[in-house]
Amino acid sequence: MSREQKDHILNFLEKGIRFDGRKLDEYRPIKVEKGFSGNAEGSAKVSIGDTEVLAGVKMSIMEPYPDTPNEGTMMINVELLPLSNPDFEPGPPGIQSIEIARVVDRGIRESGAIDTKKLCIKKGEKVWSVIIDVCPINDDGNLFDASALAVVAALQDAKFPSYDGKVIDYKKKTKESLPLKKLPVSCTVIKIDNHFIVDPTYEEEEKVESRLTVEVEEDGTLCALQKGGDKPLTAEDIDKMVGIGIEKSKELKKFL
Repeated sequence: MSREQKDHILNFLEKGIRFDGRKLDEYRPIKVEKGFSGNAEGSAKVSIGDTEVLAGVKMSIMEPYPDTPNEGTMMINVELLPLSNPDFEPGPPGIQSIEIARVVDRGIRESGAIDTKKLCIKKGEKVWSVIIDVCPINDDGNLFDASALAVVAALQDAKFPSYDGKVIDYKKKTKESLPLKKLPVSCTVIKIDNHFIVDPTYEEEEKVESRLTVEVEEDGTLCALQKGGDKPLTAEDIDKMVGIGIEKSKELKKFL
């Protein structure tokens, strides 16, 4: 981003508006579509402005971990493809994709969204493993919130495949949904100079000094935080950003 563009964004923020005319705490239009894939056990497509993210759920059976013999497992993978942003490169997951996956995973895990004990088939021998793949198809900023929303929507949509005790038939879905206890939502708050904004565009993200992803349960309970960016945050900054995140989460949860 050129110096002129940065100054232009800051001049707008000083007036309380964004580069695209939005208010500082205003999201772009959000759309959630569930069940777009016939092959996945659950799927969702989320659009936040021009940012589009797909999430798909696959289930398999595995041996449980020794320290949790009666609990199933969950894993989230994020793949950032060049088709969504020319800055992304093909190959093994980079730092950005790993960070998005970890942030989304933390919100699901720390909120206890999935009742993992109900994923147990036979203690110490067989449990269901839930794998969620996330793939942005267009990146115009705020992949953190779009990915988190897509994952939760895909989990809502998921149905167990047919299992006769020996073989899984992925061509047949049962009517049994995943045992979801909570639906956490994620709001990422950005600090640019002394301004706090939500749902940054790609251009605004290039100006980011610090960010804080706030993971919130339906009742407003804070379940996870993730700080990013090069500059530190004061206790006052964090307090303001958490407050914004909790408040904006009320809007986001309506889409689930």
